[in-house]
Amino acid sequence: MRTFGVEEEFLIVDPDSGYPLPLAGEVLRLHDPGRQAVNHLAPFQMLAAELQQEQLEVITRPHGSLRGLTAEIRAGRAYADSLARRAGGRVAALATSPLPAVPHATRNARYDALMEMYALTAREQLTCGYHVHVSVDSDEEGVAVLDRIRSWLPSLIALSSNSPFWNGTDSGYASFRTQAWNRWSTAGPTEVFGSAQAYHSLVEGLSGTGVVTSPDFDARLSIRHPTVEVRVADVCLDARDSALIAALVRALVETAAREWEAGESPDMVPATILRQGAWLASRWGADGGLLHPVTHRPDTARNVFDALYGHVRKALDDTGDSTEVARSLQRIIDHGTGATRQRQAFDRNGGLAEVVAHATALTHQEPLGYSLSANRLLERGGESASPSTVLAATSG
Repeated sequence: MRTFGVEEEFLIVDPDSGYPLPLAGEVLRLHDPGRQAVNHLAPFQMLAAELQQEQLEVITRPHGSLRGLTAEIRAGRAYADSLARRAGGRVAALATSPLPAVPHATRNARYDALMEMYALTAREQLTCGYHVHVSVDSDEEGVAVLDRIRSWLPSLIALSSNSPFWNGTDSGYASFRTQAWNRWSTAGPTEVFGSAQAYHSLVEGLSGTGVVTSPDFDARLSIRHPTVEVRVADVCLDARDSALIAALVRALVETAAREWEAGESPDMVPATILRQGAWLASRWGADGGLLHPVTHRPDTARNVFDALYGHVRKALDDTGDSTEVARSLQRIIDHGTGATRQRQAFDRNGGLAEVVAHATALTHQEPLGYSLSANRLLERGGESASPSTVLAATSG
């Protein structure tokens, strides 16, 4: 069974105003791995700084089971938030800030170089993504996987979409993070590589341009670990959605590896077409038309998600995750993604600060109560998925 782990990037926000706070340095100073056991939280690998001081990254260990990974995702969120509270903030799973923000860059040699090279693109890049690592046996297998999962990645953008607001306004997109992120020079889908040698040759060539040292492909071989790293998703508002994306990525990797071993050729669709699929997923999320990952023609989100589930069903069955994944897919179809919930909170309350408060509560599955005019709203974070709410695909 392939192991998998995740990196979740969070926004640090003011619990009263909802504005981002540059507290990452203070939170990391408070971080003491030895105290996690005292706090009765499952240990995890690390907390890390990101490009901006308003962000914090939580990195899990590798896991063999979805249940174990999900538990650590929840524990990591709780632990990071406990430190943020001590520093005067909260941790929220928001892929962009609903309220306007002027980010404060993290100062080190790597980020200083990015700020110098990319200028406004880097200065404005306050976005929180969600990266999934899945183990592979070799670079050759890893590149074969990259070549065979390309067409399926836009559906993950749609399922994870959680960034409708940007700079104080509704962007019109479900995942505006995808639009902002694609301003980096190497961001987006890649062509079929065909071999590990071709992959490494391209990476070396990109480095030789002097523009980029580590490419920001939608999916790539990890620089530090023997894994494929899938980087297209927004950080998910609901931890159950985080678990869903991780399970789907592992199943995609396993399915692709089996196709390669069986001698099946990858889909040779041009990256330019895949970029259109990613754009549609960014625009509509789970609430509009997408490109079908097989035909590359417009189709409904439901049909795209059914196709994704059917494509990886055997791998999910083998890890025991098929029913849980089906329930989570149905929950998103019925209730929407994080982008849907953010917009619903805004429509109910008319304020972006309330959107942040709502998102913070959902991040940690807390009750949310606040007063708006004469009305009091009390809401529980997230619906309970019904055991009967399973995709039709599970029956056949």
